[in-house]
Amino acid sequence: MPQPMKNPGIAAVLSFFIPGLGQIYNGQIMKGIIFIVLASIFGALTLVLIGYILYPLFWIYNLYDAYNTAKRINERQAGY
Repeated sequence: MPQPMKNPGIAAVLSFFIPGLGQIYNGQIMKGIIFIVLASIFGALTLVLIGYILYPLFWIYNLYDAYNTAKRINERQAGY
C-alpha cells in the first residue's frame, strides 16, 4: 500500500518545535525516537557547554532531514 503524500513544510515545522517529530510524521518512528533522545542528551550537555555547539548543529540537521525525507517520500509516490 502506498504511503500518503507528506508535506515537507509540516515535517520541518514539527521538527522545529520538537526534534524528531518531523521524522515521526514521515513514518520513521524509530529514527524520530532516536532524534528525540539525542536532542534531550545534547540539551542536557548545555550544562557543560559542549551542548551549545552540538544541539544547534543537530537541530539544523534534524530540520534538513525531516524536510528532505518528506520530499523523497513524495517523489517515490509520484513515480519520479
